[in-house]
Amino acid sequence: MSEVEEPVAGPGEVRVRVRAAGVNPVDVKVRRGDFHGMTPASFPQRLGNEFAGVVDQVGADVTGCAVGDEVLGYTAMRAYADVLTVPADSVVPKPAGLPWEVAGALSAAGQTAVNALRELKVTAGETLLVHAAAGGVGTVAVQLARRLGARVIGTASERNHDYLRSLGADPVAYGDGLVERVRALAPEGVDVVLDAVGGAAVTASLELVADRSRIGTTVDQRAADEHGIIRLRGARSAAVLAELARLAAAGELVLPIAAAYPLASAADAHRDVESGHVRGKVVLTVPAAG
Repeated sequence: MSEVEEPVAGPGEVRVRVRAAGVNPVDVKVRRGDFHGMTPASFPQRLGNEFAGVVDQVGADVTGCAVGDEVLGYTAMRAYADVLTVPADSVVPKPAGLPWEVAGALSAAGQTAVNALRELKVTAGETLLVHAAAGGVGTVAVQLARRLGARVIGTASERNHDYLRSLGADPVAYGDGLVERVRALAPEGVDVVLDAVGGAAVTASLELVADRSRIGTTVDQRAADEHGIIRLRGARSAAVLAELARLAAAGELVLPIAAAYPLASAADAHRDVESGHVRGKVVLTVPAAG
């Protein structure tokens, strides 16, 4: 961990004392250098796309946000910090009942799930198959799809099957024989697939859904290029994040925190995420200032 000069909020910006920052698979990939060909790393390297904290400085021309406000928001590879500056329109108020850890981990998984369901045009009465349904994106997607009136089948390890049932999904084990297990659960067929695994999960999806515009992946660009399925990408919206925060605070959207690590233990948090067995999200935490 490196010490850098404390930033100052510029025009249109707020400075936030971070209390929690979500850890996502993309952070791990950037740290490993998986995207080096597109975005070469520079050091000291910053990671993290989502956070929650307390505003302690407001720049010129900012309205509707004041020092002392509790907020959650999004940024680009800057959230692993005890303080950061962001455009004021990248934060929304944190509901009083929303825990810091959930607030800091909500944006990436939540907005990716919302965008995926919209792009895949999931509607009431349809059957949606979610690969990696117990992960962050899967957890939110299952619940939002059920709110839309869709039936959801979710792939997960056996230890997460009761968890998926609690979210309203029909669980199914991944691995060899997946296509047959899904067909047994849904003899009338699957309408749409949201994939957060790639590889063999996409291959199985191609057997289950003929319309490739109804298959989307958040992780497998090669499969998208080769098979013409949708490569799902996460557009971000303060309005969407505010609604997700409202649902989470009201208990209408659950996002389990699998583990919380202090900021200085980011390496341990990455090892946890890399294990591939996280239920919900992993977060980094920062004690309150003072």
